[in-house]
Amino acid sequence: MKIFTTRQIKELDEYTILNEPVTSADLMERAADQLLRWYIKNFDRSRRVIIIAGPGNNGGDGLALARLLSVNRFNAEVFFVNVSGNTSDDWKHNFQRLENETKVLFNTIERIEHFPLISSDDVVVDAIFGSGLSHPAEGLAGQVINKLNHAESVIISIDIPSGLFGEDNSSNKPDNIIQADFTLSFEFPKLAFMFAENSIYTGEWHILPIGLSPNAIRNTMTTYSFLENGYIFSLLKKREKFDHKGKFGHGLLIAGSYGKMGASVLGARAALKTGIGLVSCHIPRSGYQIIQMAVPEAMAQIDDNETHTSDIETVDPFDAIGIGPGIGTDPDTQKAFHDLMADSSKPMIIDADGINILGLNKQWLDELPHETILTPHIREFERIAGKTEESFARMQKQVEFAVKYDCIVILKGAHTSIATPEGKVFFNSTGNPGMATAGSGDVLTGIILSLLAQGYSPDNASIIGVYLHGLAGDIAAAKSCYESIIATDIIDNIGNAFLKIRNGG
Repeated sequence: MKIFTTRQIKELDEYTILNEPVTSADLMERAADQLLRWYIKNFDRSRRVIIIAGPGNNGGDGLALARLLSVNRFNAEVFFVNVSGNTSDDWKHNFQRLENETKVLFNTIERIEHFPLISSDDVVVDAIFGSGLSHPAEGLAGQVINKLNHAESVIISIDIPSGLFGEDNSSNKPDNIIQADFTLSFEFPKLAFMFAENSIYTGEWHILPIGLSPNAIRNTMTTYSFLENGYIFSLLKKREKFDHKGKFGHGLLIAGSYGKMGASVLGARAALKTGIGLVSCHIPRSGYQIIQMAVPEAMAQIDDNETHTSDIETVDPFDAIGIGPGIGTDPDTQKAFHDLMADSSKPMIIDADGINILGLNKQWLDELPHETILTPHIREFERIAGKTEESFARMQKQVEFAVKYDCIVILKGAHTSIATPEGKVFFNSTGNPGMATAGSGDVLTGIILSLLAQGYSPDNASIIGVYLHGLAGDIAAAKSCYESIIATDIIDNIGNAFLKIRNGG
């Protein structure tokens, strides 16, 4: 699914109106109908619905919903936040229909003293401002938003929480943004929904289709995408009857050190579960028995050093390399890491301590092989790219980094983002809070190493790997709960994740 800027969404609306053709009021009616369908599925008629409407088209959506709720025997009441004395044409159209076709009570908030009494049993629909807002909500609107955030009722925002900007909120006023329980966004998620600090405003968000022009959507370019099952399925390779393990690649995993051999075990098991033909683990001598006993399917390449990686032999026999989980930052390890970067042209994924080593030697970033994959969490990313105060700026820095160093940056989080050397960003739709557990990143490294060894391009290996990893975690959570998930549970459900992708999600 493409993610468009708010400006592009406005253009898509306008194109649909001109070329379908459909009136803007009819397009608004489609939106209201989808809102009603969602509401009926989630709430019953016992609760009063309070629609807080602004003067623009977002308010018009709210008025249309109020009418449809009333027609369907829900108890709806409208409170109009009169911030300007002006209203849009579609707002006026829906106000006339509300008056003529229903007995819905219509109230006007001219001053904050007119704010309604709201009980915890009420449902509030936020229709004050839409995604076209270009400045922080202030004055009466800001006061109303602040009051709503202190109410104890459920809040449903139409399209976007009022006061939230669709992209960059660094200059916004946090206290003057609706804190919704649910956000019902039309056709696409907003870019702002992808960022952690905005989750307090969006709550649980859902996408409602309103029939925008497929041609316009297809022909409108954007650098942002939201990963979905169908796209991942289209990228998967098919295995043929006479295929053999030699066709599915041989990966080298350089992971683990004294006391951290679990990183190698988890990465190797994940690689094998993802379909790699062969995996060899480069490990210190102290880890030999561990890897042989814990992962009998893996081969061991033993370092001369007892406790950590100090010298990596030739990598010529391998199709892909993964390095970093649990290797530490010993000076010997740093040198071995640098020698590997300089000598290898094989597809490579760098994680964890590999990224920390780059942070200690930033001059080496210019030597990263073409389309190397880096998989940092936020703190690791800051060590190589510098600190940022909020997620939008961090995403911009992520893209700049990927373009500058001709690499792929997978920034791990709730909506893990994948930035490519072409400046594209893919946000993941799978995964859950239970995956914030020791070893989860090691599993992702093993999954992507496996895909690289099987011949997937670095960008497709990253996209599939991130989605597969999150989906396996979701399946694990469905069998138990977030609190009990461990990294092994993610590995054990990689096969189920493949099945789910191939069966349509």
